[in-house]
Amino acid sequence: MKRAPLIAFVLSAAYLAAPLSPAHADTHFEGRVQTYVAPKAPASSESTIAPNTASAVNSASAAKPPAPPAKKRRPASVASATRARIPAPDDSPFAFRGIALGAPLSALRQTDMVRATPHESELLCETDIAGSDIGMMAKSYTSLTVACRWAHHTAQGWTPSRAVVDGVPAVDHILRFAHASAGDPLRLYEMSFVVDSTTAFDLRDLLASRYGAPRVLGAPSLPLLVWENASSTITICLLPDSQRATLTYLLKAATLRTKGSEKTLKLSQFDEG
Repeated sequence: MKRAPLIAFVLSAAYLAAPLSPAHADTHFEGRVQTYVAPKAPASSESTIAPNTASAVNSASAAKPPAPPAKKRRPASVASATRARIPAPDDSPFAFRGIALGAPLSALRQTDMVRATPHESELLCETDIAGSDIGMMAKSYTSLTVACRWAHHTAQGWTPSRAVVDGVPAVDHILRFAHASAGDPLRLYEMSFVVDSTTAFDLRDLLASRYGAPRVLGAPSLPLLVWENASSTITICLLPDSQRATLTYLLKAATLRTKGSEKTLKLSQFDEG
């Protein structure tokens, strides 16, 4: 065996037996270079604080009570359409079966508004000569006040009629008229009727359903029931015999006369009657 080949063989075997040094490490694997991947850096302080801050905000908002939901405002047109309307109070004078307080005497006669039986009755007043036939004193149209009653003519002369109240003939009745001023015509300021107690109780319920509960005045044994508005009153008064009652429609003095006219009336020719 030649010396040169032997030396070469020995060197090759020694080289293979020696451990690989880092400078000669093998970086090849299946023909591709394996790149070095650096380990992930720890999370920064900002990323650590951010979740904590968000958690604190969430905790604070959870502790705060929820805000009430905002109220939706309705359009003005809808609100006005759905709002309940309150009826305005009616302060016009009260009326008995269509005859209103404040009506002129001439108008009542011309329209022939008879509320009495028999149906051919007429309104006779103290200004009429025939008024004496039914027990009234004669007065002129210049008198301060004039009283009238319904009456009908018979073969024996004029006879008082009976006013019809709540479908029942009244025991008695009277309508009173007055001048509001020197040039003003006679106007109705009072209507008074005497009825039986049964009719009075029916009227109480009827008026209460129409105008509401009345004011109760007087003694419990003789109560006085009063309905009132700005211009007039209606009163039911039980009489002491407890079998009859009065129904009175009355125009307030302030409505009938203007301020200061009372002195003028007293000094005028109206005092003749």
